[in-house]
Amino acid sequence: MEGIKITKKPRLKNPYLVVAWPGMGEVAFKAASYLVEKLGAQEFAQIAPEDFFYLTGSVVSKGILSAPELPQSKFYFWKNKTGKNDLVIFLSNAQPDLVRAESYSSRIIGLAKSLKVKTAVSFAAMPQAIDHTQVPGIWFTATSQKLSDVFKGLGFNMLSEGQISGMNGLFLGFAKQAGIDGVCLLGDIPLYTIQIENPKTSAVVLEALGNILNIKIDTAMLREQAQIMDDEINKLLEYLKVGGSSTGPIGEEEIEKIKKSLSQLTKLPFSVKEKIEGLFTQAQKDLSRAKELKVELDKWNVYKEYEDRFLDLFRKTKENNN
Repeated sequence: MEGIKITKKPRLKNPYLVVAWPGMGEVAFKAASYLVEKLGAQEFAQIAPEDFFYLTGSVVSKGILSAPELPQSKFYFWKNKTGKNDLVIFLSNAQPDLVRAESYSSRIIGLAKSLKVKTAVSFAAMPQAIDHTQVPGIWFTATSQKLSDVFKGLGFNMLSEGQISGMNGLFLGFAKQAGIDGVCLLGDIPLYTIQIENPKTSAVVLEALGNILNIKIDTAMLREQAQIMDDEINKLLEYLKVGGSSTGPIGEEEIEKIKKSLSQLTKLPFSVKEKIEGLFTQAQKDLSRAKELKVELDKWNVYKEYEDRFLDLFRKTKENNN
């Protein structure tokens, strides 16, 4: 198959396709990575990265600079011992340039259809004005009314309006055009934690997937990680004197304060940094891409960190025109 290196083509029964890329709270990527590990899914194919990714810089760790590597986009399979609903799991550690998203998706869809996949599932985060100690709610949106009716019956909240950004949402649109049904499971995350991993929400979306497919997924390790994360956020809240004695919801001013503090204590996911650098490169060549860049910076609450570079795009354009 063009553009895909296949090491083994499994024979599967009624397979579902699960897809995931990094995004807010790393909900999707962490959930799918955990799923691969827990089920012992086997790698069997990967997309050649050269057509969809480009290098943006070298990596420095513990003071040592290493040669950069292109992101990986791999396929795994898992055979259900009950004989029902095997899984194909597609996992990429970075999102491609969305200009090439349709071509990239077509390769995934082509392999999925060759394995007789009829339904795809993606995960995503749903930023909400909630507290980090709350149990995340589960939302869904489906590509057909028939599938939507099924999920309504499972008690999930239906996302009736809105947009799911990036590949975790975009892919399902391309899959629908190709005749594959799809559903996106979205888990709530607090607005002030979008820049850090949210294992609690990853656990919730995996448990929802398990209920849908009647597969037992042990999320105990994710739950343990979630407790550690909650403890760290509690310490931060206590330090900031926010929420410790409050009985009401956290207000906008407190949210901004927490987001600022978290951004100082945590790092952006590597995949997001790569995307931002890629958008800067594109905006230098085509200033119309600056709007997309600004949206990405605002989404991750890091505009202030990049403000000088962002404004330089316009200063240099003005200088070139004079």
